[in-house]
Amino acid sequence: MLPTDLLSHRQNGETIIPLRLRIDAGNLAIASEIIRRFENSLNHTQGDLNRQLQELEGDSPNYRIKRGFAHLLRSSFCTFEIVSPLEPQQLRERVFSEAAKRVPSSPATRTTLEAVAVQLSRELQRDVTPPEIETGLYADLHENRILTQFDTPTPEALIHRYNLSQVQGIFYRASEIKINAYRNDPGEYKLLFRYLKLFQLMAYIEGDADHGFTLTLDGPTSLFKPSTRYGLALAKMLPALLHVTKWSLQATLQQRDPYTRVVKTGRYTLNSECELVSHYPPGKPYDSLIEQSFADRWQSLKTEWRLEREVDLIPLPGSVMIPDFRLVHPDGRVFLLEIVGYWRPEYLQKKFYQVRRSDCDHLILAISERLNLAKAGVKTTGIPARVVWFKGKLSPKSVLEAIEENGE
Repeated sequence: MLPTDLLSHRQNGETIIPLRLRIDAGNLAIASEIIRRFENSLNHTQGDLNRQLQELEGDSPNYRIKRGFAHLLRSSFCTFEIVSPLEPQQLRERVFSEAAKRVPSSPATRTTLEAVAVQLSRELQRDVTPPEIETGLYADLHENRILTQFDTPTPEALIHRYNLSQVQGIFYRASEIKINAYRNDPGEYKLLFRYLKLFQLMAYIEGDADHGFTLTLDGPTSLFKPSTRYGLALAKMLPALLHVTKWSLQATLQQRDPYTRVVKTGRYTLNSECELVSHYPPGKPYDSLIEQSFADRWQSLKTEWRLEREVDLIPLPGSVMIPDFRLVHPDGRVFLLEIVGYWRPEYLQKKFYQVRRSDCDHLILAISERLNLAKAGVKTTGIPARVVWFKGKLSPKSVLEAIEENGE
């Protein structure tokens, strides 16, 4: 994402309009040139790269765009490493100790570097040269770090990332965000809710998978104390939302006037027709090895029950529960399967609280015997789900037996 000083937007009444670059010849040329500078800087220092970028900026009026491109490339596509035969601090101690034995002079410096090179060659069992020692002395400074890897994006991808980052910056000062996720593939909902949990966002969720969900999220400026970290987490959620097919978003913003310093309310709206491009992957097929193993073993089972990964969402007051699998029979019967193999007490308490509130009579709860439910203060009595216990791997046969009990 972009820092605040590289964000560009204009205001039309209360509506905030972030800068969006077109995919045209001019912008593609700028992106291509900056990408080329990074490619040419491979195996060179960050300081060398920065000097090239400053030269490219010159006195151009669009320097903020160039600087924004460079920031995104540097933070998301580059790997800078400290290249030194020892940790630079240890190397400095070794060189300075050796240098203290001689009167300072150019010949003494060469002698010192050669002596340390001999010592390190013996210790590391490889040839260490005096120039390598000299380069490594201050290799921990940012400008001396080496660009060792550059994952070259296309110019179009860089412009898409820039446009997305400009929109993400809107949410740094949001006080409330309301998202309407209309009827979609349940797997898309599931991915979105997982990202909400990953970024520890506070959301109140209403609705169901048949009609869609409304998510109300507190923004960083609605907290007791504005939190930059929370604002960044909120911005990181946007690429996940782009994987949902149909949605709309309304954000209330708190913007401080740069001249009067008065805080003003702004508005921002966005929807699934925005043409922003997400760089997040569409999601992993499985959350854990337990789930993957269960799915693989189910394929070899001779049964009419079909195992589905994209499952129903169980609405709860202010939240949702997302089971791991759905089991569907040709005669229309459906069961939902939730695998509980995670050990944290807070997770277990929340999971069983959700199960009790779900009032879902076609839910199967597979619980690992390795979990210390008593220590977590969790009881399996009085829950509407059918319980299946497992040790290492979850047996598909035990799940089928739970389905067929009570005459099913």
